[in-house]
Order: sequence, then structure tokens, then C-alpha cells
Amino acid sequence: MDYARGTPGDALTVANALRRPALHFAVLGALLFGVDHLIASHEDDPRVIVIDPSVDAESIAVFKAARGHDPSEEELFALRRVWLDNEVLYREGLALGLDRGDKSIRERVIFKALSVVDANVKRPPIEEAQLREWFEKHRARYDEPARYDFDEAVLAGKPDDARVHSFADALNAGTPGDMEAGLRVFTSRPHENIVQSYGAEFATTLEAATPGQWRVIASKDGPRVMRLKSATPAKPAKFEDLGGIIFQDWTDAAMAEVRSEAVQALARKYKVRVEGAKP
Repeated sequence: MDYARGTPGDALTVANALRRPALHFAVLGALLFGVDHLIASHEDDPRVIVIDPSVDAESIAVFKAARGHDPSEEELFALRRVWLDNEVLYREGLALGLDRGDKSIRERVIFKALSVVDANVKRPPIEEAQLREWFEKHRARYDEPARYDFDEAVLAGKPDDARVHSFADALNAGTPGDMEAGLRVFTSRPHENIVQSYGAEFATTLEAATPGQWRVIASKDGPRVMRLKSATPAKPAKFEDLGGIIFQDWTDAAMAEVRSEAVQALARKYKVRVEGAKP
């Protein structure tokens, strides 16, 4: 099979578009450090790159706004890596004169420098057997997970446990009476989505419940009256059905690695110094 061609439309998904390596540095750089006042370097020595507290402070603020919590040490290191890669690309762009007409627009200089890097890197070759091996290592990305349809009956106010259990019994008996309640309907929800909404223990209990029966299940926010309606089993992906998409995903990953290595090679020309930032 000629994986270099793939099939029409294979890679035209949002997820694949966002994984395209050509966007790796430019997009993250624009997101995290898109304004000139964040450049933490000494103008009098273009071969020295200084990471000072302003770099960490801004990256932490942006990360927290997006994720709702401070980055871990590992995540902060990754944010610094993104900043450093973009700073190297920016300086290489300036050295190549790519700032002509764009002196005030850092992101464009970075993107132009990345385009120069792109023009000099090539996709490594791969045989079908290697691509199949890569697919198996990343199978979770392609397998269709089990999905669940379920309902939640929501009592008004803040009912105690006794009233919640009484309500579930009444629903199963078909005699809910005049209790004020609402119904929430959920369809095709995978395990991870249920865990995110209700908690891991809740998800395990719901997924093992008898379909059609109302029951009280403890969640991270208190007891819930739930009814599992149906479950769709997981469906393993087939390499033969997704060959073109798999090849494109591998290409994106391989080119991102090659590109990263090329930028790191450029970075060896610089001395990086950390001043006052978190270690």
C-alpha cells in the first residue's frame, strides 16, 4: 500500500489538523508568548538566552487560565521548552532577515523561521510492518470505546439520603407521586466522560448496573438517582480501515520529532541561563 498518498479526506479532521507539526511551535508560541515584552533576553548578547521569572510567571498564568490549576513541574518544564524553542526560532529568523516588514510581530518571524526549518527536513521512510507496530502502540487513539445511554432523575432542592432512596423505589414501582423532579438524558457517553462528570467509582457502578432499573449511586457530588438504559460494547479499530489516517498521524508525529531535533540543533549555538525562575 502506498501510505504516502493515503486516501482523500483522511486527515481532514480537527484533531488531525491540530496535530500537524507545522503548527507545533508557531501556535504554542502565539498562545503563550505572543507579545514582545515577554522576551527575556539580553539585547547586547544575541547568543545568550535568559529565562527569568517573567517567563515562568506568564506561562503559569496562561496555563492556569486554560486548565484551572497551576502547572506541575513536568508541565512547567514543557512550557519552558516551548518558549525556548520559539525564542531560538525568533532569533534565527532575525539573523536570516525574516523580520523585514514584521519587526513588531514576533509570531510571524517565528513562523517564517519554522518554514525555513521545514524546507530542510524530510519525512523518514517507514514500512507497512513498522506502521502497523506504531498503530498497535497508539491503538487507544483509534479504538471506539464502550458507550452508555443513561438517565438521571433529579429531585428539587437538597433531598436527604432517605428521600433519594424513596424516590428511586417509587420510580421503579411506577408510582413517583407528586415529587417535583426533572429528567436528564445522556446518550453515547464513554467511560472517561462519565468519570469526569461524576467520578470513577460512580462510573464503575453505573456501567455494571441492570439496564432499566433506577438506583441510587454515590457520586463525587452526592447521591444520584440513575437508570442505565443501554450499553454499546467497545469496538477495536482495524488497521485496514484506517491506513491513510494512521499514516498521516504517524507522519505528523515523526515530522514533529524531526523538526524538534532540528530546532534543538539550532539551540546549541546559544547559551541558556536561568535567572530567578523556578528550578
